[in-house]
Amino acid sequence: MTREEKSQVIKDLTAQLADTSTIYLADISGLDAGTTSNLRRACFKADIKLSVVKNTLLAKAMEASEKEFGELPSTLKGNTSIMISETGNAPAKVIKEFRKKNEKPILKGAFIDEAIYVGDEYLETLSSIKSKEEVIGDIIGLLQSPTKNVISALKSGGGKIAGILKTLSEKES
Repeated sequence: MTREEKSQVIKDLTAQLADTSTIYLADISGLDAGTTSNLRRACFKADIKLSVVKNTLLAKAMEASEKEFGELPSTLKGNTSIMISETGNAPAKVIKEFRKKNEKPILKGAFIDEAIYVGDEYLETLSSIKSKEEVIGDIIGLLQSPTKNVISALKSGGGKIAGILKTLSEKES
């Protein structure tokens, strides 16, 4: 690889790091071609971009990035694959599901919305993090609950103020 090619790879990686808030580093070494293909397919279905990277080039891209990656560059040893996603828990869920049948991928570390996780022991924690969409859904559900109670009270009270007040006071107790 020429110096110009390396420089271009670093620029491309730096742009990818800048454009996402969810980055996972994993070790997929030792997987045979078929298993690697299955992992790539699972990542594709979950809208995760998976690529094998050279540690030195990724480290330089991290340095060039405006983001603070903390201890994450220290994990850049041996085989490293980068998983980029729009959903914070998607790569962890794919890794967890894949490991039901395989020993790898091993989670080296993750960068999610400026939070840094180093080590495979965080896999369970990361897979249980709620995505923005899930949090928004929970909030909407909580906001709708009181509205449903009022509508229910209006319907069961027969439309009369006294009935509505009685129904609402019974729901509070």
